[in-house]
Amino acid sequence: MSAGELADPDARARDIESRMTDDERFTLLIAAMGMSELWPLPDDRIPPGTPMSAGYVPGIPRLGIPALRMSDAGLGVTNPGYRPGDTATALPAGLALAAGFDPALAHAAGQVIGREARSRGFNVQLAGAMNLARDPRNGRNFEYASEDPLLTATITAESVNGIQQQGVISTVKHFSLNCNETNRHWLNATIDPDAHRESDLLAFEIAIERSAPGAVMTAYNKVNGEYASANRVLLDDILKGAWGYRGWVMSDWGATQSWECAGHGLDQECGAQIDTVFWGSEAFTEPLRAAHADGRLPNDRLSDMVRRILRSMFAVGIDQDADPPDPDMAAHNEIALRIARQGIVLLQNRGVLPLASGARIVVIGGHAQLGVPAGCGSSAVVPPGGYAQVFPIGGAGLTGGTRNLHLLPPSPVGELRKLFPHAHLEFDPGLSPAEAALSARRADVAIVFGIRVEGEGFDGADLSLPWGQDAVIGAVAAVNPNTVVVLETGNPVVMPWRESVNAIVQAWYPGQAGGQAIAEIIAGQVNPSGRLPITFPAGLEQTPRPELPGLGAEFGTPSTIDYFEGAEVGYRWFAERDQTPLFAFGHGLSYTSFEYRDLVVTGGDTVAASFSVVNTGDRAGADVPQLYLTDAGERRLRLLGFERVSLEPGATCRVTIAADPRLLARYEGGSWRIKPGPCTVAVGASAVALRLTARVELAGRAFGR
Repeated sequence: MSAGELADPDARARDIESRMTDDERFTLLIAAMGMSELWPLPDDRIPPGTPMSAGYVPGIPRLGIPALRMSDAGLGVTNPGYRPGDTATALPAGLALAAGFDPALAHAAGQVIGREARSRGFNVQLAGAMNLARDPRNGRNFEYASEDPLLTATITAESVNGIQQQGVISTVKHFSLNCNETNRHWLNATIDPDAHRESDLLAFEIAIERSAPGAVMTAYNKVNGEYASANRVLLDDILKGAWGYRGWVMSDWGATQSWECAGHGLDQECGAQIDTVFWGSEAFTEPLRAAHADGRLPNDRLSDMVRRILRSMFAVGIDQDADPPDPDMAAHNEIALRIARQGIVLLQNRGVLPLASGARIVVIGGHAQLGVPAGCGSSAVVPPGGYAQVFPIGGAGLTGGTRNLHLLPPSPVGELRKLFPHAHLEFDPGLSPAEAALSARRADVAIVFGIRVEGEGFDGADLSLPWGQDAVIGAVAAVNPNTVVVLETGNPVVMPWRESVNAIVQAWYPGQAGGQAIAEIIAGQVNPSGRLPITFPAGLEQTPRPELPGLGAEFGTPSTIDYFEGAEVGYRWFAERDQTPLFAFGHGLSYTSFEYRDLVVTGGDTVAASFSVVNTGDRAGADVPQLYLTDAGERRLRLLGFERVSLEPGATCRVTIAADPRLLARYEGGSWRIKPGPCTVAVGASAVALRLTARVELAGRAFGR
């Protein structure tokens, strides 16, 4: 091959594939799952001595094709149950990362994952979790980015870019509508196809355009009656057809129902042994060979499957043999700390924060003397030094064994003591409302930690805090007017005590440096700047499905969830129905103040807006001004863009945002269509705090597929 052809991953893939035997081709199409404490499933396709992880595909040394070594990596290189003694940087939840509205920091997070993956010999990271948060009970929302297609795509794409620039392939997942966990293997998610294109699929479309992930992982569920791994409309017509995606499509673990998935767009079965658990036999491997032998799987389809995998290997460069440097774990901890600092959202503050240095403080509940919680499931990461504590919880189904309360050091109590060395600081475990109230009476300030355990395989039954924590908070607030609530959750919670407490801090699952970040926010050493990436409803009655279909059904029970809200997800749903949420998408307070001025908007094929942001307060801080479409011939709220800006007191900066035309359009008749005529846009501090508005003319056009 010429030098140019060697540099062209498509040409290299065609050349290598043409020289492979059929046996070699088939070896690339199956990823076996490594043995773990939870899944003790040996497989002779994995050579002895290979570090165990989520997936392994043998290489072909004679052709220079490396083995694929896959690890889960939603929030860092995962390791519970695998590789005893291994640790990695435990990053904050995906919602915390997205709450920073900072693409550059998402890129840095991806670099952390990519570097640590390479140092362990992994070259595929099962990262890029980006399902829209359609339901606040979804157990995996903490892994995802937001309820909005643009914010989700922006954060996910930069994370994928950060990983792949380290010579490690990243996925995006789960394609598509894996928006609830209850009996997900038997769930039929239904949605209007055009609305699907305007919402969940638009998020994937933009992320794939911006990052070219090496692989796309399918969802467990059905979409409009067809399993995602065998959904020709999703995989062939949209992903590979309309979008021209050139990487490969892999299944989720246990999501390949039969060899026929290959005829509908699936390129690789992953977690082959798990398919035997769900579907009764290894549904893909031998049946696929048999289908090829008798002509049901054409030669050109087999070649296409293999070439797509090879193409991503060469495009990302995982076949390069350069030894990776040891990762700088101290620098990676700093990135985890930055994510936590920027992701913590100050929801409410009636003057108690930042905390005065001479205050008498009691910290109550949430195991805050030990550490901060993390979500559970395949995204769990053992941090350097190990967990502070693990409390087994358990539950029904195959993921019950992963349902644990993981606590990561350092503890918020310890970090607060460092920042308030001369304060009288006590800890109360919050065992009962009466006991907690006794401690709160003695203090100037009571800081109550509220936690929830959320994770893969489980949806919440409601939005309350478990273990009687709401009652504890109410009792504390009744006796101490300076009550601060710190929420460490993977989803919104209802707040029956909201009007009684002084301040509310949403810390999410803040990762291995979360205890420090929380203390810094409370002490005022860091000015809070996080903004909500999801709407907090006042209660489930405000959501599209106050009762979740199938919730509580026996494991293995089929169910259907009709996502009838279509593209009106989250803040869009609230705007369409004139509902007032508990806290709005984009909301977040600061210890300083900002104003927006001098809005200038142009129209035509799209909308471009420029405006000034001014720090009108007395301390430095970061703001996230947001541009929304509010009317386009019909009432329709859409986030068009955002910018994170840091300003000193009195400083001003000019922000310019140009909207992706698809955010102004409807998907109709197989293309995007912008209606000609006037539209209204607004600049605001959240989806409900819109401060500047302007009218502009759109030219109107049809484009894309």
